[in-house]
Amino acid sequence: MRKKNIFAAAVVLAAAGVLAGCASGKDGEQRYAYPLGTASPEDTVTQIYAEKFVEEVDRLSEGRIKIMVYPNSVLGGDRELLESCYDGDIPFVIQNTAPQVSFIDDTAVFDAPCIFSDIESVRETVDQPEFLEKMQESYRESGFELLGYADQGFRVMSTNKAVREFSDFEGQKIRTMEDAYQLAFWQQLGANPTPMNFSEVYIGLQQHTIDAQENPYEVIVSNRLYEQQDYIVETNHVPHLISLVVSEDFFKDLPEEDQQILIKAEEIAKEYAREQSDERIDDRIQTIRDSGTEIITLDDSVREEMIRTSEPVYEEIQKVVAPEIYRLYTGNE
Repeated sequence: MRKKNIFAAAVVLAAAGVLAGCASGKDGEQRYAYPLGTASPEDTVTQIYAEKFVEEVDRLSEGRIKIMVYPNSVLGGDRELLESCYDGDIPFVIQNTAPQVSFIDDTAVFDAPCIFSDIESVRETVDQPEFLEKMQESYRESGFELLGYADQGFRVMSTNKAVREFSDFEGQKIRTMEDAYQLAFWQQLGANPTPMNFSEVYIGLQQHTIDAQENPYEVIVSNRLYEQQDYIVETNHVPHLISLVVSEDFFKDLPEEDQQILIKAEEIAKEYAREQSDERIDDRIQTIRDSGTEIITLDDSVREEMIRTSEPVYEEIQKVVAPEIYRLYTGNE
């Protein structure tokens, strides 16, 4: 159905050969060596989530199931990772939900802007058994098994033009994800959204090709984007969710015992990643403040205007998302 990632497959086979051939368990059981791919750098919550998952799988299986983490797009970018996971070349992938919209329609629900005022409400919502089960059904229909969601808090705006009133969004040239719903959201605010390769963002800000960009605090600090920005505006427009997905065929072929190990390991890793995310956000906010960049918290009136003008975006998302999933996530019919 999709073009195979030959490089990824070669790396996967090499890893499996090295690790699976190392030894067998005390009782002669095979040791499994499976790759887990991410497109994120190592100093991120994504890597923390991945490493904790691997650690817990190893512990719960008593060393029988081995997984190796490949960060930094070693096995491909977000889209390539998802394609390789679908093809069965990479059993495990951890990534933001945004690249999944073109594969899994119901993930567009996470693009609904300004739904939540705090990250705990997001976590409670995505952990709801009914909501999670319905999302898992959607992933399965597309060839994936969803284990769960961690996060890096909310996405916020960094800019060289202060935003204190709703009208201050007008005309700002902001780099966004290449996501139709996110582009539509910023257009509704009056901004000028511009998709751009992330590798070009720092230079774009430095050379004033763009005025602003949006990302979670972790990305803003790890890539030193705040150095080129006078303000961080806490738009908190969407949560930056991180999903742990497994190739459906791979998961189905595992014994029930091993499936349960993966599920349990993800639950532990998810909670740990969330704790680390909260701590790291506080640390990164302090780093930004120490640099002299101002952090702006928007008034409720501005937030209400953002919600009001986003109505067309909600309507577009409702066209592609299952009604029950939309209701459970947004609280609206």
